[in-house]
Amino acid sequence: MPADRFDTVIAGGAVVSHRGVEVMDLGLRDGRIAALAGPGALKDAAPAQGVIDARGLHVLPGVIDSHVHFREPGGEATEDFGSGSLGALLGGVTAVFDMPNTAPAVLDRESLAAKLALVGRHAWTDYALYVGADGGNSHLLADLETAPGVCGTKVFMGSSTSSLVISDPGDLEGIFAAGARIVSLHAEDEARILARQHIAEAAGDVRVHGEWRDVESAVAATRLAIDTARRLGRRIHILHVSTAEEIALIAANRDIVTCEVLPQHLILAAPDCYEAHGTLVQQNPPIREARHRAALWAAVADGIVDVIGSDHGPHRLADKAGPYPNRHSGMPGTQTLLPILLDFVAQGRLSLLQVVDLVCAGPARVFGIAGKGRIAVGHDADFTLVDLGARRRIDNADIASRVGWTVWHGREVAGWPMATVIRGRLAMRDGEALGGPQGRPVRFHGALAPEATSGATSGAAA
Repeated sequence: MPADRFDTVIAGGAVVSHRGVEVMDLGLRDGRIAALAGPGALKDAAPAQGVIDARGLHVLPGVIDSHVHFREPGGEATEDFGSGSLGALLGGVTAVFDMPNTAPAVLDRESLAAKLALVGRHAWTDYALYVGADGGNSHLLADLETAPGVCGTKVFMGSSTSSLVISDPGDLEGIFAAGARIVSLHAEDEARILARQHIAEAAGDVRVHGEWRDVESAVAATRLAIDTARRLGRRIHILHVSTAEEIALIAANRDIVTCEVLPQHLILAAPDCYEAHGTLVQQNPPIREARHRAALWAAVADGIVDVIGSDHGPHRLADKAGPYPNRHSGMPGTQTLLPILLDFVAQGRLSLLQVVDLVCAGPARVFGIAGKGRIAVGHDADFTLVDLGARRRIDNADIASRVGWTVWHGREVAGWPMATVIRGRLAMRDGEALGGPQGRPVRFHGALAPEATSGATSGAAA
């Protein structure tokens, strides 16, 4: 193919890149970005069927949801990688990172290879997997973290929808001493949770969820994680930060700690959220009072927050109903992640550049993703095309997740994902998935290339 010809041209969109926001054309070749040019400069440089008219739309780097639970293997009655990644795609997400608390859990080479082969058959987006730590596999982690398609190690310091709980500080030290890539943590203190469980059982009311799994349970675990990371020189990433006190700890240790917040912690506050939604908003760590929400927003404004993820944790409505605390914690969210953030832009709470940093550049920076997260020549041709002027009502009927519900049902939002392009291929347009599941493993700096994996895994991922 001549140097001035492209497989696809995205024409006339307002491109959000290192140059700012600028109307331009993008030339795509062999799944990567080959040229950035002025508007109209590339209109005749691709076959007619390869021109994507982006006039009136903003072109973002492909959105990365770095925190999902797609439940496969073992939980397919609730969700599988096909339904979960389809929802992500329809919501404008081009890559997802899936958690290891499946059945079986991802703890060794065999379970990792089996899961990669399984999910690669029906992934609509690109993907990476976390490996789990259970206190007995520390000797394997340095090898596992560099395997193709692995984004890092996940540690559950407090029990949630998982049997992978690290409550012994000695086990935590062993995990941090193994390997070099980032460790992501669910930071709640298991001993404190168990000691306070009587509060939830006596009340039988979800309104005490934040009293049971209280602020100190999160702060104690985050403090222990930071102290251990400091002593052992390991980078850590605190997931779903929910308290003002944790933000202060993280801000004082930015050289070794990055963090994530969730949309639900930026929108909801106790006790009103429990009055309105009951156990639908039961999650770990809990939705907390308004002072914590305000602190999270301040942390976003100050650049302390690196990533916003969905923590997509689907459960069937029947599993969310009934007596508390014997209900599942978690809520679906990958399909609504970007619409909620675009609505924050419309409200003036975020700028579009902040959104790009939090769900594109931020994940790439934190996890060392190769070739994604920004619009630059040589990077993967991943894009999310959005209409900032579109107004939509989020509806359960449109949710692709197998559970079929969202806590944002009925919420009006301004701004909507209109198309996704993954490695140069138009994968979604106007709410319709195109071309079938063709997701591949995400590549990482310092990790083996996906092509280096076994025949079964690489074939499934193609």
